Amino acid sequence: MKHLQFVLVLAIAVNVWECGDAKFGERGEMSPRRRRCYDGSLPKRLKKRERKLLLDGSSGGEVCHRLYPRVSCCPTRRPFTRQGRSSAIFSTNNTECGRLLEEIKCARCSPNAQVLFHSLDMDKMPHREPDLPRLCQNFCREFYYTCRGHIPELFQADVDEFCQYYGRRDASLCFPDFQRKQSHHQDSNYLGDEKIEEISRKHKHNCYCAQEVLSGLRQPVAVVHCGDGSQRLFVLEREGIVRILNHNLELIKEPFLDIHKIVQSGLKGGDERGLLSLAFHPNYKKNGKLYVSYTTNQERWAIGPHDHILRVVEYTVSRKNPNQVDTRTVRVLMEVAELHRKHLGGQLLFSPDGLLHIILGDGMITLDDMEEMDGLSDFTGSVLRVDIDTDSCASPYSIPRSNPYFNSTNQPPEIFAHGLHDPGRCAVDRLQSDNGSLVILCTDASGRNTTAGRILEITKGGDYENEPSAYDLHSSGGAPPVGGFIYRGCQSRRLYGSYVFGDKNGNLRILQKSTSSTSASGEEWQEKALCLGSADSCGTMLVGHILGFGEDELGEVYILASSKSMVQSHSGKLYKLVDPKRPYTPKECQHQVEPPELLMTACSRHCKNGRCTPTGKCCCNPSWEGQFCRVAKCEPACRNGGVCVEPNKCLCKSGYSGNQCEKSERGMPNDQENGGIVDHIIDMTSYLLDLTKYVV
Repeated sequence: MKHLQFVLVLAIAVNVWECGDAKFGERGEMSPRRRRCYDGSLPKRLKKRERKLLLDGSSGGEVCHRLYPRVSCCPTRRPFTRQGRSSAIFSTNNTECGRLLEEIKCARCSPNAQVLFHSLDMDKMPHREPDLPRLCQNFCREFYYTCRGHIPELFQADVDEFCQYYGRRDASLCFPDFQRKQSHHQDSNYLGDEKIEEISRKHKHNCYCAQEVLSGLRQPVAVVHCGDGSQRLFVLEREGIVRILNHNLELIKEPFLDIHKIVQSGLKGGDERGLLSLAFHPNYKKNGKLYVSYTTNQERWAIGPHDHILRVVEYTVSRKNPNQVDTRTVRVLMEVAELHRKHLGGQLLFSPDGLLHIILGDGMITLDDMEEMDGLSDFTGSVLRVDIDTDSCASPYSIPRSNPYFNSTNQPPEIFAHGLHDPGRCAVDRLQSDNGSLVILCTDASGRNTTAGRILEITKGGDYENEPSAYDLHSSGGAPPVGGFIYRGCQSRRLYGSYVFGDKNGNLRILQKSTSSTSASGEEWQEKALCLGSADSCGTMLVGHILGFGEDELGEVYILASSKSMVQSHSGKLYKLVDPKRPYTPKECQHQVEPPELLMTACSRHCKNGRCTPTGKCCCNPSWEGQFCRVAKCEPACRNGGVCVEPNKCLCKSGYSGNQCEKSERGMPNDQENGGIVDHIIDMTSYLLDLTKYVV
């Protein structure tokens, strides 16, 4: 009996102690058995009938009861509401941010509310209630990246500082303290929430986000800009279509260029045929010139051992619509026969000096193949450099005298460098070096029959069969590398000057130049870790195989990816690489958008019967001549005073007819008997009236 009385007294004492206003820190961290509401009271255990009513309900006020269905500090169906200063941060029009805020508001209903809101740091500020509970690290980062643009007054620090203050520092309780569903993704390039704690601080600062810009693309291969101030993006689809995104990243319905009827594209994975590249003339805003490379197999090339030809052509934008190409202005610059459907290359790019570079792969061609093709593959595995700013109407380009083989009898003078195998995109650094030289980086395969990768720094006369590469890539699971760009944008300060590239398996990497004169490994370029944040923290995630990279007018980098390899699949997506530690568009990075202008050069307005060169000269079509090709030629020439008004069409004087006015219809006009003079005057008047039709 005495023992029973002692147990009862002890139970009453414990109950009195638990009902006291226990403060955090007086007896250490509370265990889950010592649950307390925010005011120190005990949470209420809901009855089964109450839980059933709450779970069956559909109103937004019951969110907290669904998160804490058994034991809650909010026993009524009325949700917890905040008053005063803190209420401002719990309102937003953004759906994703609002969802997280609804969950955070429920922290006051948690049976562990006192632990979540009271910490040693927070107790040092008794003059103000804490705005947020103690957040788990993964939830804290997700909340920061999702809501920082919608509640700026709360996020005055970067993510590390923010989560250092509000986040969990030890193994204590943190919000959310309920079971929260997490999405798991297969892309190894992403660091899921379950891995964040395992990342060392050395790698954590390299995490970026891939923000989805556009979906539903058919095998996109490149993204370029035209440099006219309009900030448009041009997306190339392999089947032969170029689409436009305006400065707001909205897709324009009508394609910029559609040549799918003449482009020969592959259907299977590994087949590189199709629309390969697009490059805009540096003076595109004035002359409207653009250059396209693609594979085709038209009739005049049908006989021979080759599989297809790689063609480089020039187009001019339409005079009536700046968002469409006038396909009638096509002019062929170059054609190269190729045997195989891999290692094609085909990229076009302009250097700051205005010269066009054409990068070609080896096409997997052997010496026996070259003999069989009778020299048609002299350009394979080379970087060509030509000058398209020529006034010559006979040749589409000229050879720069500074080309290394300008006077050579053994090598084509167009070659700038050679020894490439499978160039997976090249890029010119916007920022020239101190000595004025250009930096051109290309990803390439180390050999004809290998997927091992390397980074090449293209220089004049380079022979990359024998010369060392700028950087040898480590194994990436047999996936060929895909070249990107040297980042010169404004949004990310951490990424500035880094070479961003990847491989077709979806892995992203960056190279940075060593800051010291001699690095520990003796290499000028060094590979750095690059990771992409999870979909929870970034909103979107990169999915599938990397197909290419792009760069906009402001220097920001884009990524093209597809989850399927078939050309007909609409699974291609465009992503923008952004730094989550910075605003999406910082104020100092904003530039005024110039609307695209119509082509208004003198040549484009007056050269009706010819084509304009990039320098503005009008090259006449056959049977036309004159400064702007306005004078027609007749072969043979008109006779008896006739005037050539159209090619091979003469306007004859009175009394003559025929193609060249060689036939006489009646006698001399001085035949007075039948009023010949009067008839002649009438005929001459009619002749002059007809002639005025052809006068501009």
